[in-house]
Amino acid sequence: MIVVTGGAGFIGSAFVAKLNAEGVADVIVVDEVTSPAREKNLAGKSYRQFIGKQEFIDSVRGNALSQGISAVVHMGACSSTTEKNLEYLQENNVEYSKTLAEYCLARGIRYIYASSAATYGDGAQGYEDDVARLESLKPLNPYGDSKQRMDLWAKENNILSKVVGLKFFNVYGPNEYYKGSMASIAWKAFNAIKETGSFSLFKSHRSEYRDGEQMRDFVYVKDCCDIMWWFLQNPTANGLFNVGSGKARSWNSLLTAIFSAMGKEPSIQYIEMPEDLRNQYQYFTEAPIQKLRDAGYSKPLRSLEEGITDYVQNYLSKPEQHW
Repeated sequence: MIVVTGGAGFIGSAFVAKLNAEGVADVIVVDEVTSPAREKNLAGKSYRQFIGKQEFIDSVRGNALSQGISAVVHMGACSSTTEKNLEYLQENNVEYSKTLAEYCLARGIRYIYASSAATYGDGAQGYEDDVARLESLKPLNPYGDSKQRMDLWAKENNILSKVVGLKFFNVYGPNEYYKGSMASIAWKAFNAIKETGSFSLFKSHRSEYRDGEQMRDFVYVKDCCDIMWWFLQNPTANGLFNVGSGKARSWNSLLTAIFSAMGKEPSIQYIEMPEDLRNQYQYFTEAPIQKLRDAGYSKPLRSLEEGITDYVQNYLSKPEQHW
């Protein structure tokens, strides 16, 4: 039996779909379904039980959780990069993750948790998923700092040889429609292009980058799920790992791929970046994934164009289609 926290959310529900595709339906989904729209992420999926987040936490802390659990895949946390409530972030992104780690380790249960590329901050220290350099990272916002605190706790307590922490980069794909301002630019751009025929990107305020040539590591959610599944199948592979495509691409490239998948000519405008973002804006992120490869993961990752084409044509163009 596998527990997926955040199982009605973006990556969590996609992973439930992946489990089902692999013939696994003995799943406990943990989440807070706060809107009818988000409930669609669980439609058509097979799972044993849905448990509310607080009931689940109480069961864990009271040692009253169902027997027979083989793995906990912990995607449930605050994913808003603009969240400012430090107490909320500490409870949801640090204490919750620590509680599950301790529970799983005490019982020999496989534990995989979501960290974030936000821990790398402005990238001045690079993007290597090297645990030895963990203390040097300086996240740019409270969200990134909360993920960093969990990673540091795992290191300080010598458990990274027994659990898996996944540093997700810019994930996009089906099941993210409910996220609003936190949805990927791919989702936002598709809907804007469908309505207006064009999309706006921030101008560059650094001379070495032309407008729209700021770069990110965009990774398709199906690749993320393949990687998570591999870690379930390979319990001796442990540690902190980047989850990205391994190749930085520009915002212009992303938009070009979306227009192409929609059968439209590109129409991109460039607007001024708000003053309050300029000192925090990342101009380049790229996930070195050699550590993942060295651990044994060999499946090819989708190119940006492959991922966007699948997303646009098989999901975004079919509003009722979820993965």
